[in-house]
Amino acid sequence: MKEQTLTVTEAARGFSDLVNRVRYRGESATLTKNGRAVARLVPVKPPPVTGSELAKRWEPGSFLSPKEAGDFARDIEKGRRFFKPYASPWE
Repeated sequence: MKEQTLTVTEAARGFSDLVNRVRYRGESATLTKNGRAVARLVPVKPPPVTGSELAKRWEPGSFLSPKEAGDFARDIEKGRRFFKPYASPWE
């Protein structure tokens, strides 16, 4: 996330533009007054979705057919054979 620092006066003069950058570009800003940080403007995270909400949104009948499920399973297995497992350099 890109972060910038600007004075409260600068933020006030371009407030609409600042809010748009935060909202649409995911940027954040630290606001300063007399050289000291006094506030931070950050994007709002979307609210979490619970399991029951997700189940309500799931359309009945949107499942794979047996043939599609078999094709999908074969594609996953093919991918597992093709790609090497990730090995963390810190372990």
